[in-house]
Amino acid sequence: MREKQTARSSIPPAAAVRAVAAGAAVLTVAAGLGVRTAGGGEAAKYAGDALYTVLIHTLVVLAVPRTRPRAAAGAALALSWAVELAQLTGVPERLAAHSTLARLVLGSTFNAPDLLWYAVGAASAGALHTALAAGSRAPGGPIPSKGGL
Repeated sequence: MREKQTARSSIPPAAAVRAVAAGAAVLTVAAGLGVRTAGGGEAAKYAGDALYTVLIHTLVVLAVPRTRPRAAAGAALALSWAVELAQLTGVPERLAAHSTLARLVLGSTFNAPDLLWYAVGAASAGALHTALAAGSRAPGGPIPSKGGL
């Protein structure tokens, strides 16, 4: 019984996980805007694709804070691929013609390499999520305490 209580107490509260996820979402949007503004060409486009999936990952964790890293990464990748494949229907393109928000969220035209870059984003977000989750389970929290500060 005592072991179960110790294991439960090492899991961060949902509010703390949501706060980290919200901060990560803001940083991801800022990184995406920065890449698109400062960079150009294919590199900026594909970095933006990867960051799109990272953002979805953070939103999944924000909505369901106890989601395991692999599940959050899989959900983010599945949604990213679904949006990209929906572009084959032409519906996102029609919506994007009338709405900047639709253009930003749904894109407009299918581009097969985007599928790879979404996978890169999902893998990156999943790896970082795994590292953060492992750090929160370590004795003393994510940053080992040495006393003092």
